[in-house]
Amino acid sequence: MDCDTCRAALSARLDGEAEPAPAAETDDHLAHCQDCAGWLARAEVLTRSIRVRPAEDVPDLVDAVLAIPSPRGRVVGPRIALAVVALVQLGLALSQLLTGATGGHTEHGMTGHLFNEGAAWNLALGVGLLVAAWQSHRAAGLLPTLAGFVAVLVAFSVHDLVTGSASAERVLSHLPVVVGLALLLVVSRAFRKQPTPGTPVLYGHKDTGTDIADPPQPAPGTKPRHLRPTAKHAA
Repeated sequence: MDCDTCRAALSARLDGEAEPAPAAETDDHLAHCQDCAGWLARAEVLTRSIRVRPAEDVPDLVDAVLAIPSPRGRVVGPRIALAVVALVQLGLALSQLLTGATGGHTEHGMTGHLFNEGAAWNLALGVGLLVAAWQSHRAAGLLPTLAGFVAVLVAFSVHDLVTGSASAERVLSHLPVVVGLALLLVVSRAFRKQPTPGTPVLYGHKDTGTDIADPPQPAPGTKPRHLRPTAKHAA
């Protein structure tokens, strides 16, 4: 074996690739050739210097991160108030159901299944507000539905008050829903800018949107090509 073949085999060995010659022949040549032995020593030092680097000093962010108040801690008051509103809404819904069970639903101009639907919806709102108070990260999911309901409810309530179709006492019974919407907005805003699981957060860096490019997409009608290992042996 000549020196060039030996050094090519040693280079492949350092990179974890298949050697172009039997390992026994390479080792035998290396044992008798001082030039190749010196070359291997220098190659090992170079390889180690490339793969192993000193750890760079980074700022200690432990105290700064721990000092940031949790969003749950910042909205304890609104969450408690939201839970109280949810219980009031549940009480009103249960009272409405009990009134309907005794036949009192005719007093509100509603009969049968229509009254039961309204009572079930009010009960569901109470349950939803209670869940949002308990698990604050779910508040944003309920917000669009409740906001739409309150907008329509306010419009109909104003119309019914003007036409005399509903009493002021009946309209005021919807006040817990309106208060619940305001509290739901406060609770959801505390979690709006929190990173979701799996989202990388780089402290001290600004997201410019130009640091990382999207991977190239395959042409239409072609199958994606998978990466193949370049070495037959593990490094």
